Amino acid sequence: MAGRECFHCKQWIEESEKHDCWTTTEAALTGDLSEDLRDAWERLRDTAAEFGEQRIYASHSSIMFSRKACYFFVRPKRSFLEVVFFLGRTVRSSKIRQTLQSSRAKVAHIVRVTHRDEVEAPLTEWLREAYDASEKLSGRSPRKQVRQRARAK
Repeated sequence: MAGRECFHCKQWIEESEKHDCWTTTEAALTGDLSEDLRDAWERLRDTAAEFGEQRIYASHSSIMFSRKACYFFVRPKRSFLEVVFFLGRTVRSSKIRQTLQSSRAKVAHIVRVTHRDEVEAPLTEWLREAYDASEKLSGRSPRKQVRQRARAK
């Protein structure tokens, strides 16, 4: 029985078996959620879908919401949903567990959601702000042109 263990997911893979542990689906990531978490997930997804045109897809252990680039994602955990959204500023709130400077322009904000009732303002307002700002934050801003003065001779 020749085979190997996947470096990422530690699953045993037979020699002739195809394996891609990076590809997953929303259903696979949310299938084991409790009823409260499933309700919270559905409300979160519906709220974000109402913002406008975007791509919602599963990637490894997260469900991504993106326009040009990802503006927020959800990591379903056993007892909570970890919501990470990106803004061009740092928000101070007791609901935000942690902030991280994710790039020169973006600050990642991490929030834990355990119940459907938590998917309301201010979280929904921050997600809307992230959606609206995502185009501006994901594009490269043009570098300032440095003008060289011609030397007078």
